[in-house]
Amino acid sequence: MPFGNTHNKYKLNYKPEEEYPDLTKHNNHMAKVLTPELYKKLRDKETPSGFTLDDVIQTGVDNPGHPFIMTVGCVAGDEESYEVFKDLFDPIISDRSLLTPSSQHRHGAQRLDLNHEKPQCGGDDLDPNYVLSSRVRTGRSIKGYTLPPHCSRGERRAVEKLSVEALNSLTGEFKGKYYPLKSMTEQEQQQLIDDHFLFDKPVSPLLLASGMARDWPDARGIWHNDNKSFLVWVNEEDHLRVISMEKGGNMKEVFRRFCVGLQKIEEIFKKAGHPFMWNQHLGYVLTCPSNLGTGLRGGVHVKLAHLSKHPKFEEILTRLRLQKRGTGGVDTAAVGSVFDVSNADRLGSSEVEQVQLVVDGVKLMVEMEKKLEKGQSIDDMIPAQK
Repeated sequence: MPFGNTHNKYKLNYKPEEEYPDLTKHNNHMAKVLTPELYKKLRDKETPSGFTLDDVIQTGVDNPGHPFIMTVGCVAGDEESYEVFKDLFDPIISDRSLLTPSSQHRHGAQRLDLNHEKPQCGGDDLDPNYVLSSRVRTGRSIKGYTLPPHCSRGERRAVEKLSVEALNSLTGEFKGKYYPLKSMTEQEQQQLIDDHFLFDKPVSPLLLASGMARDWPDARGIWHNDNKSFLVWVNEEDHLRVISMEKGGNMKEVFRRFCVGLQKIEEIFKKAGHPFMWNQHLGYVLTCPSNLGTGLRGGVHVKLAHLSKHPKFEEILTRLRLQKRGTGGVDTAAVGSVFDVSNADRLGSSEVEQVQLVVDGVKLMVEMEKKLEKGQSIDDMIPAQK
């Protein structure tokens, strides 16, 4: 739906240095890359749907930093954003994922590796005394529509309609029901909150500044299977967020369900003429550059009362290529020494490799925690950089 971006053209009445944002106190990947020269080069460009450089960087301008993680500081508004503004996106992607801008997504035409039989080193035996729950999630964008920071109301409703039709056609262990946020009863809402399924209106300033909460809760909702172990969020940060989850430490079963369900969903969308956004350079195309590639985040809620107080805790996470969050999401701190620990990277390795990385890393950290409980040293267990 190309249209003229009158407001962006109006800005050209001012010199680039008069429009360049003040990034002097900023600590995000966008602020590291964007220079006055690059801003001047890109500021008059726009995608066919009208997404501009200022739209791309707004969340990073409004949010200088984050207390827990190094944020990206920019979003895409459509599939073309990554090409039109590649001079900004590619260095950010490279800086964050250690992947060179010229490299192709490693799996080429294979697209992804969802062979759930591959993880070799367990995953079904993470100690439930420490690992409280396990989940694997990813995002998917539907080709032919702009992304949540930029889409119109009509587009968002079209994405919801297409998604509900696809999800309601699933059978067997994936048979389920869709709950639109705007017509949810209080009882349904409370049950989904109790199940830790419900996503409410975004409160994270990172999401709000990106424009993802416009018209809330119109055309947003949650679908889950009857067993409440496989769920899909519709029109939150991405068109779709696909999640497999259960209590305890059986990451292997969680990954199996994730792989099988995701492949079924993708096949349905293909038949409907709306495959998922993907290209050989970036893998799966999603709203935030941090989720490009597989888009996968394999995570566990793990209790690390002693290790979390160890002076090398952050270094251990970095060496294992893992990241920690609070159990309530990116803007929350740990509660009672329970952390949400997941893979830091989405690009440069397959889904199988990323899940294996989490399984191996969490196993090691649980063993460290057990030694620290006994008052023993873990110096000989500090891993090399992966």
